[in-house]
Order: sequence, then C-alpha cells, then structure tokens
Amino acid sequence: MKPLLAALFVFCAHTAPSFADQAEIKRVTARETGSGWSFDVTISHPDTGWDHYADGWSVHAPDGSELGFRKLAHPHENEQPFTRSLSGVQIPDGVTEVTIRARDSVHGWSDDSYLVRLK
Repeated sequence: MKPLLAALFVFCAHTAPSFADQAEIKRVTARETGSGWSFDVTISHPDTGWDHYADGWSVHAPDGSELGFRKLAHPHENEQPFTRSLSGVQIPDGVTEVTIRARDSVHGWSDDSYLVRLK
C-alpha cells in the first residue's frame, strides 16, 4: 500500500432516531489519498421517483462547517440501498472526525447523522 493511501474506517453514531421517509445513511467508508479524502456513502431511502428521492449528502467538520457535498442527480427507486462517492475532500489539520448527513427532496436534511472517525 502506498504511504499516502491511509485507508480508513467506518464508525456509526446516529444522533437521533430515523424518521419515516427521511434519507438514512447505512455505511460510510473514508480513505485518505494524495488529493484529499474520499468518502463512499451508502444511503437508504424509499425513493418514489422525481417527486421524492434522496438528493444529496454532505461531510461536516466538528464545528459544523461543510467540507464537501455530493449532489444525487436522480431517484434510485430500483437501487436500494445505494452507494455514491465523493473525492478530494480537504480535511483541516487536527480534525479527527467528521459527520455525514443526507437529505431528500421533500424533508430536506435528515434528523440522523453518521459520525466517521478519521485515522
């Protein structure tokens, strides 16, 4: 393994119970690369088509600032759960954990979040 590739890790800490029809993060894998961090996020949501679907997820620093955003361009009603990636996320020095949040086109940001500890 190359020294710049520090494969990382998945840790779940839901901050609130899931509510019906909100996007739910099932799994996150994070790894450091030469161009920043790469995140693979698995989301479950009962997409019904263009009127109600999971439409994005974001990476947040402990202070709440957004470090990256992945727009989801279409519904995934026949692919559940589904995984999408975001690379090149710059994590500030000293930050050892980030929070991932998902949203959908009807409810906005989910009440649930997913904590990822970076090593």
